[in-house]
Amino acid sequence: MKHSHKEHEHEHEGHHNHAEHEHHVGHAYHEEQVEKGIHDDHAHHDHHNHGGGGHAHHNHGSFKELFLKSLPLGIIVMLLSPMFGFQLPFQFTFPYSDIVVAILSTILIIYGGRPFFQGAVDEFKQKEPGMMALVSLGIGVSYLYSIYAVIATYVTGEHVMDFFFEFSSLLLIMLLGHWIEMKAVGEAGDAQKALAKLLPKDAHVVLEDESIETRPVSELKIGDIVRVQAGENVPADGILKRGESRVNEALLTGESKPIKKNIGDEVIGGSTNGQGLLYLEVTETGDKSFISQVQTLIRDAQSQPSRAENIAQKVASWLFYVAIAAALIAFTFWLFTVDLQVAIIFTVTTLVIACPHALGLAIPLVTARSTSLGASRGLLVKDREALELTTKSDVMILDKTGTLTTGEFKVLNVDVLDDKYTKEEITALIAGIEGGSSHPIAQSIVKYAQEQNVQATSFDSIDVVSGAGVEGNANGQKYELISQKAYGQSLDINVPKGATMSILVENGEAIGSVALGDELKETSKELIQVLKKSGIQPIMATGDNEKAAQGAAEVLDIEYRANQSPEDKYDLVNSLKNQGQTVIMVGDGVNDAPSLALADVGIAIGAGTQVALDSADVILTQSDPGDIESFIELAHKTTRKMKQNLAWGAGYNFIAIPIAAGVLAPIGITLSPAVGAILMSVSTVVVAINAMLLRLDKK
Repeated sequence: MKHSHKEHEHEHEGHHNHAEHEHHVGHAYHEEQVEKGIHDDHAHHDHHNHGGGGHAHHNHGSFKELFLKSLPLGIIVMLLSPMFGFQLPFQFTFPYSDIVVAILSTILIIYGGRPFFQGAVDEFKQKEPGMMALVSLGIGVSYLYSIYAVIATYVTGEHVMDFFFEFSSLLLIMLLGHWIEMKAVGEAGDAQKALAKLLPKDAHVVLEDESIETRPVSELKIGDIVRVQAGENVPADGILKRGESRVNEALLTGESKPIKKNIGDEVIGGSTNGQGLLYLEVTETGDKSFISQVQTLIRDAQSQPSRAENIAQKVASWLFYVAIAAALIAFTFWLFTVDLQVAIIFTVTTLVIACPHALGLAIPLVTARSTSLGASRGLLVKDREALELTTKSDVMILDKTGTLTTGEFKVLNVDVLDDKYTKEEITALIAGIEGGSSHPIAQSIVKYAQEQNVQATSFDSIDVVSGAGVEGNANGQKYELISQKAYGQSLDINVPKGATMSILVENGEAIGSVALGDELKETSKELIQVLKKSGIQPIMATGDNEKAAQGAAEVLDIEYRANQSPEDKYDLVNSLKNQGQTVIMVGDGVNDAPSLALADVGIAIGAGTQVALDSADVILTQSDPGDIESFIELAHKTTRKMKQNLAWGAGYNFIAIPIAAGVLAPIGITLSPAVGAILMSVSTVVVAINAMLLRLDKK
């Protein structure tokens, strides 16, 4: 949403109807979560770290701490208890060591197992048992049966096999998997807080006797006059009453050039005052202000559930039902054909085998590998569901300025309109007349002359012509550099699409012209071709005017929407999502933040504002559109690896569960616990190696 001042006003009007339908869904929840600073949980990373995707969110202590504190206990348990009753060379026992193991396991299940049981309760409440239910089943059954085995051994004097080894190894691997994943995904920033920081805490209110009273921004009223000094952030939306300055609205529009403000112009709360002293009359406060409107849009967006399918969750869910069914069948069958003791053994073995160690690491190892690969390419992925959703996306909405274009004014061409002059001479005159100005457009002209190795003409005097341009005297001639409109006569010049044109006039005659515009980034064109090849429809949405937007869109050959306010962009994403499309949004300003949060995948350009970065799922640190291609490749390859690993981790189980239940017992094959353990280790190793094989093509 980059725009001249007029568009600004238009944009503001469209803004005010939003506060009325504020949902506060998820807001208090989000704050509480940010304070805890924990976004954990495996399969439940709901979109933008918000609940609501049908899976409950788990904030149960940091998995790093849980894992590191459980590790020594778990290792002791594994050293003192045989694996599936099968003695390994490094294991040892001593009198009553089984009681020591039982006590340590009890501490382990209460401390390390808690997040899984709490997670399982949440899943059952949602009527969707999945990963947490499966892990809880595995550790719960193995723990309870093992405690029974220890008691039975002492009561009957006969050794009953326990599953303490399986219990502790499973618990440790699941905690490790969660920690790896949390570490990979990292902390998501809070866009709400980043926005709130833009407004100063206090405002300087001018009283009737011209004295200044400092008052908290929250106590400002409409109609108050506030003074904003150079370098300060504007405390509230207002109209300029006295003074003039350039105001940097980069934070709001994503556009870095400061915008000239004259009396009667609108100034947005949160923008930064440049050199001058401004006196503003407050027009909007509280939830009607621009920043609040954007906050509301972000909050609404974040309370929407994610549309990621979460394959791991599905696989775990199937395994849970398969295990329960197989265990019930096995129990019934062995109870009636042999006896209760045998039935219990088969049932427990089935349930313990059901939760594969490999499944706990299948996704986290790929996530960790994918995250580090992405980071080496300048792609920071904050939400792993973004990868899965990218592989299914239909539309990509791209902001223009700063995303597809450089966001900086650049001389596109200099034309000679009078044969007496060469292009160098015209360039020298234009650079000379603009030499004294600090305006970004003037700076870009001076820079262009330097690049062309042209020495700027020295002017005796230079004056600003209000609303038209600049004039000055050099070599006894009077020169003006003014807008086409101010020149007032039509000239036969080929103006590049979307560029602004200034005319150089000597003693009333046009002798040259300069076209300035926002230049497309080199990789933008290639990106659009890649998107079309991948079956993703690109749409450019910009706050720029129709002419500037159309120019860029024609060069890129894409659909576009011009004059877009934050709300318009938000509505565009929303309407596409309502048509069942999966939407990726790419942007860099506060104006893009609501739609970055609402889109299925939000990609923020690294040079953008903190608010945009906090609202997105993915950050491109290099600000290069070409990196979007790398991200799409990363998404496809990562998703493929995740599916392969789940197939390995779960496939082993779909075979092992029936065997453990005794399906092949009639022909003399039962799953010897030792073989079960070896198979389990093999599938875990395969999953780990497969994750490490994830690679990106050379750039």
